[in-house]
Amino acid sequence: MKIPDPDAFVRAETRTRPVPLVPEITLRVADEAVPLWSKTEEELAEAGLPPPFWAFAWAGGQALARFLLDHPDEARGRRVLDLGSGSGLVAIAAMKAGAASALAADVDRFALAAIGVNAAANGVSVEISGADLIGGARPTVDLVTVGDLFYERGLAARLLAWLDGFLADGVPVLIGDPGRYYLPGERLQTLETYQVPVTRDLEDAEIKKTTVWRLMPTAPADGGS
Repeated sequence: MKIPDPDAFVRAETRTRPVPLVPEITLRVADEAVPLWSKTEEELAEAGLPPPFWAFAWAGGQALARFLLDHPDEARGRRVLDLGSGSGLVAIAAMKAGAASALAADVDRFALAAIGVNAAANGVSVEISGADLIGGARPTVDLVTVGDLFYERGLAARLLAWLDGFLADGVPVLIGDPGRYYLPGERLQTLETYQVPVTRDLEDAEIKKTTVWRLMPTAPADGGS
């Protein structure tokens, strides 16, 4: 079913608020998850949709955004891919940190509208892709950011295999995550840890300890002498 005006839906069902850990950035966010979830299904005449990830500032994204603003050298002058961008928070932070460009990728059609609305509200230009990039051709970028995507086994496996291609090409990957179950812990180098305010509607606590990691390549097999 075609969405008549996704921008209007995003604006009607959310309100502008500063991001708790990153008050320099404002986002259109929802007050409650479940009512918006129901309205999304009604708007698309489709049941069983995933939660409206785009309407909230998730812990991993907040941590990544804070990290990029506090460490602008990580993004400055680089072409950044923010995967599973949701609200566009991390892509916006990358541009504010001086990135040459930021590509915000998300498969949720409402997220694409939210990213555009939020980027404009924060005075930055962000490229937007609605394609499922994981497993396909890798965009030409200099940095990849991934927030809160290691929550499902199959997705995590596909994602990690795809990210390894970037590492093989010398492209760094930063991950922001509060410790989702399928996070590849043995592959991660800790950069910063934050106490992140989040919505109790979607999390099990009001504050989530969240870390920004650098994804490390797999160690080469020891072939012996």
